[in-house]
Amino acid sequence: MLEKIRAVLFDFGGVFTDSPFHAVHDFGEELGVEPVEITRIVFGSYEHDGDHPWHQLERGEITLENARNQILGLGQKLDLQIDIYELFARMAGNNAGADQRKPLVERVSSLRQEGYTTGIITNNVKEFGDGWRSLIPVDELFDFVVDSSSVGIRKPDPRIFQLALEQLGDISPGQVVFLDDYQANVDAARDLGLQAILVGADVLADIETLDALLLR
Repeated sequence: MLEKIRAVLFDFGGVFTDSPFHAVHDFGEELGVEPVEITRIVFGSYEHDGDHPWHQLERGEITLENARNQILGLGQKLDLQIDIYELFARMAGNNAGADQRKPLVERVSSLRQEGYTTGIITNNVKEFGDGWRSLIPVDELFDFVVDSSSVGIRKPDPRIFQLALEQLGDISPGQVVFLDDYQANVDAARDLGLQAILVGADVLADIETLDALLLR
């Protein structure tokens, strides 16, 4: 039997903004590179936590400039010029994803008013800290943030979810629901006993799924 939800935790990118994987795929199409290949070069095997420069970057182990240079090198081995700075510039110029997800921001605000504890568990980059936090009123919406680049652990490593659970005090894993746009992260949360929702392109449908869980 499912426990009554007391806390709602969210990923950030791909939940409150458009997925970065979409921009990477589009970038790959322009270069004539298959989506799987361009994703592997830029992000590595994202469903695992390893030594790819992007993984090191998200754990705060290397700088953005260092990661950029290493990823350029990975592309150049295949005669490709893959500059993540160019990619990020394109992503920054596309605010449509954030605009479409405003209903979710509004729902988080109402969750706080209804007494739920809210938080973010994000794989992120130190150099992006001010930027992503400026997209939504993070401090007003969330009780806490667990940022991979600050804690040195990235999803789907279960330890990052355990850090979030520590923030929740006496709230048990079964009383928590976690929303993420990446299946491996959803699976990792469920393995620890959290309830979890895979976020898709239809934000209103995701809100309905969340509300149905909250009413159980």
